[in-house]
Amino acid sequence: MLRTLKDLFDTFTAPAQAPSPGERDHALQLGTAVLLVEVMRADPAITAAEKATVLDTLREKFSLADDELARLLELAEDTANSSHDYHRFTSAMNEHFTQAQKIHMVETMCEVAYSDAHLDAHETT
Repeated sequence: MLRTLKDLFDTFTAPAQAPSPGERDHALQLGTAVLLVEVMRADPAITAAEKATVLDTLREKFSLADDELARLLELAEDTANSSHDYHRFTSAMNEHFTQAQKIHMVETMCEVAYSDAHLDAHETT
């Protein structure tokens, strides 16, 4: 019985395995897409211009094919709908983006908010 308890505690205290480079890249892509989707969702009326700006940004940033972009956007929308906090996404960007890339990300979020030529009250916060 003590051995079983020790095994249980060991699973809780074991160091997490580092993600592979592919997993890390995917997490960064998803995090970026989720934040852009959240800006898009801040306005109750999501426009084609906002969606196009998000897709253009993701294409430019990650050099993905159209089918990969569509899947990433779909996954980001699903993730944004079910997420309660965005720390895991922002921390990945904070860890892997340069200062210039972080500034560009904020600028891109503003571009998404303004892409429909209307700034909703929720897009200003």
